[in-house]
Amino acid sequence: MEVSIRVIHELEDFQDTVAVQREVWGFSDTDLVPPRLMTVSTHIGGLVLGAYEGERMIGFSLTMPGVKAGGKAYWHSHMTGIVPSRQNQGVGRRIKLKQRQEARRAGIDLVEWTFDPLEIRNSHFNVERLGVVVRRFVPNQYGITSSRLHGGLPTDRLVAEWYVNSPRVEAIVDRGETVDRRAEATVEVPSQIDPWRRQDMEKARQAQDSIRTRFQQLLASGLGVVGYRQTAAGGAFELGRFEDQPDAIG
Repeated sequence: MEVSIRVIHELEDFQDTVAVQREVWGFSDTDLVPPRLMTVSTHIGGLVLGAYEGERMIGFSLTMPGVKAGGKAYWHSHMTGIVPSRQNQGVGRRIKLKQRQEARRAGIDLVEWTFDPLEIRNSHFNVERLGVVVRRFVPNQYGITSSRLHGGLPTDRLVAEWYVNSPRVEAIVDRGETVDRRAEATVEVPSQIDPWRRQDMEKARQAQDSIRTRFQQLLASGLGVVGYRQTAAGGAFELGRFEDQPDAIG
C-alpha cells in the first residue's frame, strides 16, 4: 500500500504516535512523549509529521521550535520513528525530506537533532544521505532509558546540524552528489556493538567509553564530522575543519 507523509495537527492523530513509540523503542509509560506536547509544539511554530500506509500510522516525526543565542530561529527534531516492519524502505528519508520542505517554507535554515554514534546505519544515513555536519557531543543526554534499543547504556549523542539551504545539502539531497571532504581524523565504531549491547554489556560499555573519549578530544580540537564510511569492521566518522569546507555550513 502506498505510503503518504502528512503534516498533522489533531489530537487524535497525535495519540496514534503512542503506539508507534511503543513498537519502535519499547518505552515504558514514563519515557513516552505525550500527545499533548505535540499539540503545544504545533501551536508555537513546531511541526509534527505522520507517515501513513492507508489510514494506519507507521511513523512520525516531532519537531519543536528553538532560538539560538543572538535570536536566530531554528528547529529541533526531537523524535522520528518508523515501525520495524517498514524500516529500511525509504520512509524515514521521505519524512526528513518533507521536514526540509516545511522548514524552507517556514523560513528555517537549520534543523538539528541528536543521534546515537553507535548506530552505524543511522549515522551513515544522517551524514551521507542527508548531509548533516556535527560539531557537538553530549554524554548521556537523556539518562538511562527504558528502551530496548538503548540496551541500558548511557544515551551519548551527537548533535546533527542540517543546514537545509547549504550547498552541501543541495548537492547531496537534491543532486545525489558525493561532496568533497578533507578528513584529518576518524572515529571508528565496531559492527559488533549491537550484539554486545544484548549479550556483553561490559564490552559494549568499554567500546562506548572509548568512542566518547575520542569524540570529545577531536571536537575540542576544532574538528567536526564531515563524512562517514561504512567499513568491513563497522563504520567510521570522518572529521575535518569547517574553515576548509565552508559549503558544509552554508
